[in-house]
Amino acid sequence: MSKRHPGSPTLEEVAAHAGVGRGTVSRVVNNAAGVKESTRRAVQQAIAELGYVPNLAARSLAGRRADAVALVMTEPDWRKFAEPFFSEIVRSLGDALTDTGMQLLLTLVRSDTERERFLEYARGGRVDGVLMMSVHADDPLPDMLAEARLPTVLLGRRSADEHVSYVDADNVGGARSAVTHLLDKGRRTIATITGPLDMYVTRCRLRGYREALAHAGLDAPPSWVAEGDFTAESGRRAMARLLGRHPDIDGVLAASDTTAAGALEALRAAGRRVPQDVAVIGFDDFPLAERTEPRLTTVRQPLEEIGRAMVRLLLEEMEESPVAWRHVILRTELVVRESA
Repeated sequence: MSKRHPGSPTLEEVAAHAGVGRGTVSRVVNNAAGVKESTRRAVQQAIAELGYVPNLAARSLAGRRADAVALVMTEPDWRKFAEPFFSEIVRSLGDALTDTGMQLLLTLVRSDTERERFLEYARGGRVDGVLMMSVHADDPLPDMLAEARLPTVLLGRRSADEHVSYVDADNVGGARSAVTHLLDKGRRTIATITGPLDMYVTRCRLRGYREALAHAGLDAPPSWVAEGDFTAESGRRAMARLLGRHPDIDGVLAASDTTAAGALEALRAAGRRVPQDVAVIGFDDFPLAERTEPRLTTVRQPLEEIGRAMVRLLLEEMEESPVAWRHVILRTELVVRESA
C-alpha cells in the first residue's frame, strides 16, 4: 500500500526519495526520452509512495521549475535574423526539445539594459536554462549567467579559452578542407570573404584558410581577405572589392552559403564564369546551396547534431551540478557540387 506524504510533495522530495536529480524526475513525469528504464521505475515508485501529483501548475510551483528554456540571440543587427542559419538552428533546437516537455522561448538581448533585464528575468526562475547563439567576443552575458549559477550552453564560443559550456563545429578543419580542395583543383590565387572578425567562428575559419595555404607553400597577403557579415549583400560588396584588388583571383572561400550566393552575383556581374574562371566554396550547406547557379560546393555544418548536443548538455547541467564545463566540437564535411 503506497504511503501518503503529508502536504504536497515537491519535485526535490521525489528526486531525493528516488536518488536522482530533479531534472530526471521532470523528464520521467513528461515521459521524455533518454532516461534508463531502471531509473524511470525508481522515479515512478517514488511518485507513488509520496503521492506526488504531476500536474503542470504543481510541478512548476512545488518543483521550482519553469519548464522553459530561453534561446538568447545577441546579434544587434536585425537583418541577420533573415539569414538561414538562425532559422535552421531554432528549428533544430525546437526539435531536440520536443520530447522534454519544455517550451523554447526566443529572447533578443542587444544592449546592456536588455542584458541586465534578461539576467533578472532568468534569476527569477522564469527559465530553467539558457541557450545562446551569435555570441561576440566581448559579450559578458555568459559570465553573468555562470556567476548566477544558471545552466547555460553556447552555440560557438567567444575565444579559445571559453569557460562556459558550448557546442561548436570544427571551423578550422572545415575551412582547411575547403581551401585544400581548391588547391587540389589547381587554384593558386585564393581569397576569402570572412564573417565579423570579432567573432571566434570567423577567426577559426580564417585560421583554417591560412593553414591550408601555408601547407601549400603560399603566403596569403592581407589583401586576399575581405571582411563580411554573413549576408548576401556583404558577399557582393566583398567580392567586388577583391576583384578590384586582384583581378586574377581564381578561388574564393565564403563565410556562409548566403555570403557565397552574393559573391556569385558579383562574379556574374563582372563577367567571371564559375567555376571555370573562379571557383567558389560556401560554408553551412543550407538548402540555398542546392538552388544557386551553379550549385554550391560548401562545408556542411551538422546543424541537427548541434541542436541535439546543445540540449543534451543543457539538460545535464540542469539535472546535476557539473564539476567541469562541457565543450563539444562536431565534425564538418565538404560537400562537392558544381561551383568548385
